[in-house]
Amino acid sequence: MVDVGGKAVTERSATARGTVRISPELAVILQHGELEKGDAFTVAKTAAILAAKQTGNLVPMCHPLPIDVIDVDLTLDPDAGVVIIEATAKTEAKTGVEMEAIVAVTMAAVTFYDMCKSVDKGMVIDRIYLARKTGGKSGTYLNDAPRLPSERE
Repeated sequence: MVDVGGKAVTERSATARGTVRISPELAVILQHGELEKGDAFTVAKTAAILAAKQTGNLVPMCHPLPIDVIDVDLTLDPDAGVVIIEATAKTEAKTGVEMEAIVAVTMAAVTFYDMCKSVDKGMVIDRIYLARKTGGKSGTYLNDAPRLPSERE
């Protein structure tokens, strides 16, 4: 692990995004709330929050951090055939929360897949990336990765 002992505690935040490409059939089922296994969005959001809190245990060289908040949103874009996942983590610490946000998006995507695989085994987890981060020595970072029209800020 990197020694962060001499670093100052600052407010830090990170937002990660990802998508799950889905079939038109699954999009209709989700729009009507008719998924047999239950509410995939709520279950995926819960899994994301739980995973973010365990990031220090999941990623070998990652410092365990006290997370002040982890906000997770899953948005269905039926026209594009995707579910857009966004997670923002915030803390006051000596190191950033980028990994917590990325782990949250990843676990949300994996859980969403698990919830919906009986309808669409061909889903594709895609485009997981750090969208922005603030705080710390390096300051603000904004990722200019290509986005879907519904993802643009």
